[in-house]
Amino acid sequence: MKAKLGVEVPWKLVMLILIALPSILFHVCHGQTDDYANPAAPPPGLDECNGLFLTYSFISREKEYPRVKNASAQAWAFKSLATITNTGQYELKGWQMFVGFQHKEILVSASGAIIVDGDDFPMEVGNGTTFAGNPMTDLKTAIDTAGDFTQISAQIEITGSVFGIKPPGVPMPKNIKLVNDGYKCPKATLKGKTYMQVCCKKDPKAKVEKKNLKFLPRRYGDLSLTYDVLQAYGSNYQAQVTIDNINPLGRLDHWNLTWEWMNGEFITKMRGAYTHKRDFSECVYGPAGKYYKDFDFSTVMNCEKKPTISDLPPDRKNDSQVGKLPYCCRNGTLLPSIMDESKARSIFQLEVFKMPPFLNRTALVPPEKWKIDGVVNPQYKCGPPIRVDPTEFPDSSGLDSKTYAIASWQVTCNITRPKEKLSRCCVSFSAYYNRSAIPCNTCACGCDNNNGCSKTATAMLLPTESLLVPFDNRTNKALAWADLNKFKVPNPRPCPDNCPVSINWHIDSDYKTGWTASITLFNWDNSPFEDWFSAIQIDKAYKGLEGVYSFNGTTFDNLNKTIFLQGLPGLNFLVGEVNGTKPGDPRIPGKQQTKISFTKKHTPGINIARGDGFPTRILFNGEECALPKQIPLSSAEQKSHFKFLTVVIMAIMTFIMMTDHLH
Repeated sequence: MKAKLGVEVPWKLVMLILIALPSILFHVCHGQTDDYANPAAPPPGLDECNGLFLTYSFISREKEYPRVKNASAQAWAFKSLATITNTGQYELKGWQMFVGFQHKEILVSASGAIIVDGDDFPMEVGNGTTFAGNPMTDLKTAIDTAGDFTQISAQIEITGSVFGIKPPGVPMPKNIKLVNDGYKCPKATLKGKTYMQVCCKKDPKAKVEKKNLKFLPRRYGDLSLTYDVLQAYGSNYQAQVTIDNINPLGRLDHWNLTWEWMNGEFITKMRGAYTHKRDFSECVYGPAGKYYKDFDFSTVMNCEKKPTISDLPPDRKNDSQVGKLPYCCRNGTLLPSIMDESKARSIFQLEVFKMPPFLNRTALVPPEKWKIDGVVNPQYKCGPPIRVDPTEFPDSSGLDSKTYAIASWQVTCNITRPKEKLSRCCVSFSAYYNRSAIPCNTCACGCDNNNGCSKTATAMLLPTESLLVPFDNRTNKALAWADLNKFKVPNPRPCPDNCPVSINWHIDSDYKTGWTASITLFNWDNSPFEDWFSAIQIDKAYKGLEGVYSFNGTTFDNLNKTIFLQGLPGLNFLVGEVNGTKPGDPRIPGKQQTKISFTKKHTPGINIARGDGFPTRILFNGEECALPKQIPLSSAEQKSHFKFLTVVIMAIMTFIMMTDHLH
């Protein structure tokens, strides 16, 4: 049971926005009557806004369980209303509104919009979030609609939880603004304690591309997904999904694509892909079964609201029922175009049945909340689908003509850098001038909670040969090495890195005119990696690259000075971990290695012993690997650091003694 706690509810402002606003956008003459002589006043600033008028109103809140004494930890359920109204002379396509939440808000629902780059509810939005229109994505003008408020304005009814702001304080956002390109917004104005507004106007300095587009222009992203409707009927349609890998260092292996149907749709057939679940009971016992009473659901592909879709294996490529599509059937492998342009795209088709009231053949709504991921690959964050001009295709008959999709939507996904301890690969460092190897960071790829090890302790230094065996077999070696070198042993001992892939970068030599290193890839997983690649950024040494001997190495100045490594033809298969030769022997990881040589001719002043020979960033199959937090130093460098520290301490002590003497 929730106890109601009072905050002044701004009902007048809400009513003004929702009811009075249409009557003030245009003047109506009413002869022989004075019923409209005193119309309700508009929200302050609306009449003066020639652009987009945004508002945010805090409506109410109630105290939630658990009840705690610490006010900053107490949760409150809140309701608020955000609106956006087009009061200008230009139609706004694909509107997006940012709300700068700042009080650890957790959203539970947001009707009238979807969250850009968002996950499922409940969702943490304490650093602010961006809403996009759904189902009303565009805002027409009052001129083109005769002031029809339903076409020029949209509202977002927000429900969620907020922490730490007890009455009479009001948890208002820091700011609200329009995110669409070509507009400028001043800082929002707070009116009272529970209402804020802002008028965003066209930016006269914004560069506008003059293209004759009926819909929004296509956007650039690391991954581009296109949802094309190819055929449309009253109750169903056929669509094609195209996945394009745009980022030259992006990649997906065994991709899994999910989305959410918003209006009860279900998939009857697929070509070029399949769904993980084929349970048609959700259709039979749900709304679809009640509407399609004579439909045979036993042949339906999927009835889930959130289906999981995967690419078909290569042996289905020429299957006349589910295959025979270009760019399909590669086990979900999407390579970067710099490796193989023909493998940078995937395509599949599906037949979709609709539900009332969307039974008109032009009532086409794409699925929302798209997500895609792979195995050891980058993590992508996808935006909402935006309506774009219909995709054009070459004529299937071979004639020199073009055909067009009935309707097209684009979803763009961008790579996000993995958070600490959430990578899927890691790096260890070692060097000829230091007997100890620095292993991967503790919990670099996450940790379980039940094994009693320390998630925060620094990984223990190891002899270099210990990097060749699994973590479980390193314990005795690590303890013996610590005892031999008088290293402190953490208690409890650090957890493993838990990474399926690790990479060792080793400095082999350093001489007057050059130096050499070796890179070793370890696959600790059971599954192999075909057509693998690794990308290395080593800022101070990049210009000195001389040769890569057992891998194919290429430099790319335009990719942040990246050294791109991949297996030579016939050697591009990184096998999985296997059992040892004898029972009880440690398991053996899949391993590949190459030597790399550098010259110092083009990198004057480079100091390998001080760490200039270690990479600043390493990727494996597009996934950014966690780097160690320290690098191996030579004994000479360690002594120099010690001497420097001693000098500093002596200088401080001398200063203190002289000061005391003077006093």
